Amino acid sequence: MSNTREKVLETLLARQRCTINNLADTVGINPISVRHHINKLEAAGLVASEEERHGVGRPRLVYFLTEKGIEQFPSRYLTLTVRLLEQLKENMPESMVGKLFTQMADDLAADYASELALGELPIEERLNLVKDLLSTEGFTMEWELKEDGYHIREISCPYYHIGQSHPEVCTVDETLISNMLSVPIEKVKCILDGDSHCTYIVLGSEKTTHQP
Repeated sequence: MSNTREKVLETLLARQRCTINNLADTVGINPISVRHHINKLEAAGLVASEEERHGVGRPRLVYFLTEKGIEQFPSRYLTLTVRLLEQLKENMPESMVGKLFTQMADDLAADYASELALGELPIEERLNLVKDLLSTEGFTMEWELKEDGYHIREISCPYYHIGQSHPEVCTVDETLISNMLSVPIEKVKCILDGDSHCTYIVLGSEKTTHQP
């Protein structure tokens, strides 16, 4: 397999769903070349596509890895994690499993918060710190200010493939974001429900006019 096609697969693994233009920007080649490689990957059964609504106008075509495509990457750690979660859920009450994930997020947030005076920072500075923090945990996050408040979008999630069978893992990033911002958040979109990405709205924060 060519290096370019490997980069395309790696991008889809990290971001889950991409348009041709998304892939062209990330891989660093023109959209026509990307389409050529995508056609080869689709023919090999590694990539599939579907139409996705995106605001006003015609649906756009997005591409994602098939199960065969995911299997191209080392899966030992993923398999081990899934098995551990299955054992936890078989041997612990559901409420205890949920508390375990929440505690993990609380501990992680506490570790970072102890090094930063987060309570003294404006909400937008905290949002940027959360963006950097999630990046170190494998997420790609962006935020913007809208009429109803701050919207946080997770463009890629390292828990996506685990979350398909164990959605409890979503508790980790949701709790982490809320703790780091020191305000509640509400999830309004979730990639596990078929949305293009997970979206949270920050509740109870003061709005400003600045955007990243």
